[in-house]
Amino acid sequence: MTRPPTLDGVNAIPSVHLKSAAPDTEPPLPYVISATSTGIETADFLAASRDTIRQRLHEHGAVLLRGFDIGGVDGFDRVVRAVSGTPLNYAERSSPRSAIKGRIYTSTDYPPSEEIFLHNENSYQAIWPLTLFFYCITPPDTRGATPLADTRRVLRSIDPAVREEFARRGWTVVRNFTDGLGVPWQQAFNTEDRSEVEAYCARTGVKAEWIGRSGLRTTAHRVAVHEHPVTGEAVWFNHLTFFHVTTLGEEDCEGLREMFDEADLPTNTYYGDGGRVPDEVTAHLRDCYRAAQRRFDWQREDVLLVDNMLSAHGREPFTGPRRIAVAMAEPSSRS
Repeated sequence: MTRPPTLDGVNAIPSVHLKSAAPDTEPPLPYVISATSTGIETADFLAASRDTIRQRLHEHGAVLLRGFDIGGVDGFDRVVRAVSGTPLNYAERSSPRSAIKGRIYTSTDYPPSEEIFLHNENSYQAIWPLTLFFYCITPPDTRGATPLADTRRVLRSIDPAVREEFARRGWTVVRNFTDGLGVPWQQAFNTEDRSEVEAYCARTGVKAEWIGRSGLRTTAHRVAVHEHPVTGEAVWFNHLTFFHVTTLGEEDCEGLREMFDEADLPTNTYYGDGGRVPDEVTAHLRDCYRAAQRRFDWQREDVLLVDNMLSAHGREPFTGPRRIAVAMAEPSSRS
């Protein structure tokens, strides 16, 4: 086997092309590393160049590997392990996913016509993955990008009064698990044992209330602005915009507000002390995410590495047979 290329410098890597930002311009998101010849052992390449790859990841927020021979789902698993170690289980779920193999999952199983708004994976939990991996098995026919937004830039763009209010009060998410609507609690917590759910919630700072014969309400108070554990930068890292009822869209929002009392909505967010977040505030936050959003079109065998605290991600509507595998790694927490 040939010696894998390294990332010591562009001139030393004949089979890899690094796309860097031009001077005095916004850093690219994602940062692109392209293979320009065949036969590169991707996992070996990443293992040898792991430190520099991670440096690019922490600088830009996301790295796109393009043109490499990944080797299917098994090869994707090796890529994850080479960069970040053992993949994580998907726990306290908020969206439907299917396991492909081991701890490699499908991307969110929502209808192709629906947008998935920008968010940071599991940022409503006490522990979240620091690094995400996406692997394009089959690209869509049209659209279907995984847009990204730099959370440092989002934070800077938020009105200072709004930003300080959330920094001071934090935020709260309330989730109601109701039969026939959304992800059932048994799937969200990977168990049918209520005592296991209660024990998990007690460990992770979540209040659990059993409603009626089969319902569950969970309430979690979280921090809105975090410090990145590696770079030390302040980041806008939360699910408060994603989970707010108005982010569903006007028609769906009005329908749910007609069907449910505020406390019984499937998901909704509040200030950390339980105060109502005005609709215009979440509209402003959505505008900040949109302004920071960047996109690229998927190509077969692309692998996207995302620093989950530096970059929010979403999904465009699409047509065609889009199939993206996902893995999560490196558990992190505020402590």
